Amino acid sequence: MGLMVRAGLGLEPWSVLNQGISEHTGVSIGTVTIIGGALILLLWIPLRQRVGLGTVSNVVVLGVVMDATIALVPAYSSWAVRVPMLALAVALNGAATGLYLSARFGPGPRDGLMTGLHLRTGRPIRLVRTCIEVTVLVAGFVLGGSVGVGTVVYALAIGPMAQLFLRIFAIKGLEEERSRVVAAGSAAPQERPAAPETATGTGC
Repeated sequence: MGLMVRAGLGLEPWSVLNQGISEHTGVSIGTVTIIGGALILLLWIPLRQRVGLGTVSNVVVLGVVMDATIALVPAYSSWAVRVPMLALAVALNGAATGLYLSARFGPGPRDGLMTGLHLRTGRPIRLVRTCIEVTVLVAGFVLGGSVGVGTVVYALAIGPMAQLFLRIFAIKGLEEERSRVVAAGSAAPQERPAAPETATGTGC
């Protein structure tokens, strides 16, 4: 996310919003990301989502590393640097999504909001995710966040990238355990289905 800021070619939707808020408040975008993640967790209460180690880590680590990256990596004007930087940023985000979801220590706040609304409303997860992302993107754009080709590249690439890395980083024991749990749970006539594990990206 920090590399996308430095590439200057447009951010993913949540960072567009966070950047817009940052510019109006004077607070760093990383700090806004942390505060925003914590506030989103409050929405988990009525949605009855469970907070895990991965959830808390996502809230804190994203913002800290984002500010550190922006502090360490200079801004470049050359397209020969900015375009590869954008590509690297999206690839790293996809890898990060595959890693933290495969570890199964809980989803990030934004992913949990998506799956929680999916379970509570019964709406398709793609529709829920799209509505959230579009709302956040529009709000961020109005506040002055950076929207550009990087935003489009992220939207198109993060889903396939996340799916690829989920397969690469899948932990065999956890996959087998989940399969046994699902098989056993299918016998319960009134049990609610589990939330989907995959996401179309957030680095969140």
